[in-house]
Amino acid sequence: MATRPVRLSRRSAGRVRLALYGVGLAPAAVSFVQGATDHLGADPVNTFERTLGLWALRFLILSLCVTPLRNLAGVDLLRYRRALGLLAFWYALFHLSAYVALDQGFDARALLADVTGRPFIILGMAAFVILAALAATSNARAIRRLGRRWKALHRWVYVAAICAAIHFILSFKVIRAETLLYALVVAGLLAVRLRRAARRRAA
Repeated sequence: MATRPVRLSRRSAGRVRLALYGVGLAPAAVSFVQGATDHLGADPVNTFERTLGLWALRFLILSLCVTPLRNLAGVDLLRYRRALGLLAFWYALFHLSAYVALDQGFDARALLADVTGRPFIILGMAAFVILAALAATSNARAIRRLGRRWKALHRWVYVAAICAAIHFILSFKVIRAETLLYALVVAGLLAVRLRRAARRRAA
């Protein structure tokens, strides 16, 4: 028996969405204040950069959880998926900006060497480019213009998640349990997606 989706009140949707942005951006604000007041430890730039990148991955994963949550638990949060995706993009942009400005000091040569020679940087840039494309086409106008191509384009979010997860793993010199956990979550969400797609084709 199919589970009936639980829909939240439409009247509260706007307020919930606004609150989601406020709460979602709070970690960035806290990290910025901690950095400005010298409370990010011995390596503040690295801590600041990693924190922003980790939140980008977290919000990306949360956006991917919306559809399985609806299908398996009957909780319909589809109207908030765009907000979660945009939060993932903004954190990715903050992360990239911190890397370019604070880590590399706007050194074009160093940036080019990293982007072309370091695999985890390449993967991170690939994830960001995909997220930027998805953010730019997440509005109603883009959906109308792209038509069926919109869904095909936005399936690339899984590629972005894979790239981001591997980027996170490779950003450390040693394999850490935390990085593997996020990668497993991404792999699980991808497996759910592929299984559902296979069932549709077989039906």
